[in-house]
Amino acid sequence: MQLRYAFRLYPDPGQQRALAKAFGCARVIYNDAVRAREDARTAGLPFPTAGQLSTRLITDAKRTPARSWLAEVSAVVLQQSLRDAEMAYRNFFASLKGTRKGPRTGPPRFKSRKDARQSVRFTANARWSITPGGRLNLPKIGAVKVKWSRTLPAAPTSVTVVKDAAGRFFASFVIDTDPAADAVRMPKTDRTVGIDLGLTHFAVLSDGTKIDSPRFLRRAEKKLKKAQRELSRKQKGSKNRAKARLK
Repeated sequence: MQLRYAFRLYPDPGQQRALAKAFGCARVIYNDAVRAREDARTAGLPFPTAGQLSTRLITDAKRTPARSWLAEVSAVVLQQSLRDAEMAYRNFFASLKGTRKGPRTGPPRFKSRKDARQSVRFTANARWSITPGGRLNLPKIGAVKVKWSRTLPAAPTSVTVVKDAAGRFFASFVIDTDPAADAVRMPKTDRTVGIDLGLTHFAVLSDGTKIDSPRFLRRAEKKLKKAQRELSRKQKGSKNRAKARLK
């Protein structure tokens, strides 16, 4: 089973520029792959394979003046972007055939620099690491500060760096777990308890314990209402309005 753990990142200005470059290069490779597939479809030709696209869009492109800047980011980031495009087409065709569960998916679309979410993924062969000081060391980016809220239960197999619409950075680690090993780590007990989820309380236990609802949504709604009032008072086109919009 795979579990995902996300933590807040605090890159310095130089690291933010390096991440922006990585986001942009990954986006370009993804769009080039989609364009190559669509051009082949329009011309009635077979889809180029992943190996052909890797050679044409990454290896050969780095040697050209127009795409030489691709060499400034980790090659693993570019390869993962190609794999993402490949997976998007697989999901699309599986959805057309009805072999994919869930809602029907559309064909892959081009990514924009204005998309609310930007991300790049580093697998184990990218040689990323967690330093003894607790920083996330990423190739061609550096050691980024991490706000650890808990301990990872095992060594991660990959990490995805995400920038959200508010400009915040996160590291999302993927952990492969063994259910048998997880069961061994749990303390043994002969006690049992029943849990009843409710409306007035989050949960009521069979021993009479009542757990209050955290009401995350209600608190977030109040904060959003206050932030919207502050935004409406800011002058259009000002820097303070841009900051209020992100908030």
